[in-house]
Amino acid sequence: MDSDSVKAKFIFVTGGVVSSLGKGVAAAAAGSLLECHGLKVTFLKFDPYINVDPGTMNPFQHGEVFVTDDGTETDLDLGHYERYTTVTTSRKNNYTTGKIYYNVITKERRGEYLGGTVQMVPHITDEIKRCILEAANSMDIVIVEIGGTVGDIEGLPFLEAIRQFKYDIGSDRTLYIHLTLIPYVKTADEIKTKPTQHSVNKMREIGIQPDILLCRTDRPISEEVKKKIALFCNVESEAVIIARDVENIYEIPLMLHDDGLDRIIIKKLHLSVQEPDLSRWKDIVNRIRNPKGKVTIAIVGKYINLRDSYKSLCEALIHGGLANNVDVNLQLVDAEEIDSNGPESLLSDVDGILVPGGFGNRGIEGKIKTIRYARENRKPFFGICLGMQCAVIEFARHVAGMKDANSTEFDEKTLYPVIHIMPDQEGKEKGGTMRLGAYPCVLMPDSTAYQAYKSGKISERHRHRYEFNNAYRDDLIKTGLVISGLYPQKDLVEIVELKEHPWFLATQFHPEFKSRPTAPHPLFASFIGAAVRQAE
Repeated sequence: MDSDSVKAKFIFVTGGVVSSLGKGVAAAAAGSLLECHGLKVTFLKFDPYINVDPGTMNPFQHGEVFVTDDGTETDLDLGHYERYTTVTTSRKNNYTTGKIYYNVITKERRGEYLGGTVQMVPHITDEIKRCILEAANSMDIVIVEIGGTVGDIEGLPFLEAIRQFKYDIGSDRTLYIHLTLIPYVKTADEIKTKPTQHSVNKMREIGIQPDILLCRTDRPISEEVKKKIALFCNVESEAVIIARDVENIYEIPLMLHDDGLDRIIIKKLHLSVQEPDLSRWKDIVNRIRNPKGKVTIAIVGKYINLRDSYKSLCEALIHGGLANNVDVNLQLVDAEEIDSNGPESLLSDVDGILVPGGFGNRGIEGKIKTIRYARENRKPFFGICLGMQCAVIEFARHVAGMKDANSTEFDEKTLYPVIHIMPDQEGKEKGGTMRLGAYPCVLMPDSTAYQAYKSGKISERHRHRYEFNNAYRDDLIKTGLVISGLYPQKDLVEIVELKEHPWFLATQFHPEFKSRPTAPHPLFASFIGAAVRQAE
């Protein structure tokens, strides 16, 4: 795409000092504010790691793998983009170093560079800029987030590309936002600006002068300190935006608006906009701050030491709380601990139980024990992906009389393979080869799922290799398992339920990926509603 044909303006978000400052949330919040002004916004995330995508990466290292409608495994920040705005992301919204290099090498092998020497500049940087322009189709604003921290060697090609971009497309159409840390040193009882100064200096060495600074801090910062930061970092005082820690991340758009972030962006990019409509964010924050009740939900998984492993899931449960005007207290419970000590001591006081997705044998028997406990003790239960497969295994073993029933993922020799690998998945290499993305599902009338969705046809996102084995469908139905959702084209089981239970439902798909605070997912709203009734 030629830059001359693109009318969008571009905001580049970088981070300094330390990682995990929240660039993704900051970028998403900025996009949300600009949408409130009537602008069409999209996002692009560049991740500096060499993996082609995060699909094979350990959740402890990278956090959740977010899945888009078109079946792309992406960074979890794309979940933030979707939850804060109306954007629906795709493959065009996330690129890694691995994907950029793969594209360039593929072109070189095809002879597209006419025998020239392929170099970092211009070939890699040109490919990065091409991806930025590709995301800009019919948009007013493109927000580009550069992963990692300024100074990391792997991020340099992306920073060089966005440096060039300003001169390619014009300074009046580009804006650089730098997220940095203002630490408080307790022993000196002082706020320190030096890390921010060094971080901005590193950016300027690369050739990028930030236009706006987002300063992360856990306490108020005086006007005197803001002026000091502005002076030493060569920005206007009003462009030093204080991003204080908040109790709930959905307060961030209003906080940044109050400190003038959207105003300064509009001013610097010479945007013609309407007055902002912030009513949806005010409503959300009001609901969060003034709940009418509280429920406790246990998430029984194996990645509990890193909450980001279940990021979309945790947020979707909070959204379910918003739909029911209640605060949702999340308890992350280790499935292996349940396997060792039993579920009673850990789950007796919760109002609902959720078993999430995952891979591998570790913690499986603990998840199965959890599901049996929820079924027998009439606790609201929600299973997702592997959680659904474990629910089928538990039912087969303890209700249908199929002793030692299992998934072939965990026991290839089981006599009752109620879960087995999908035929089109056999022999495939790992990495972007699972059943991925959105597929339609037809719901059974009068089912819990139908009552939640209030529709007979839905579309949800998937990420799995194993599925319900239809050879056992009739036997499981005869003993009380309800098949309430099917993928009609291949007759795949998508949802299972139990009738004689307050709320027992499990899905092969991942509904958490489509939940937003402004539009809580129907299943999460229904599940939390059942938990509210349980708590009464």
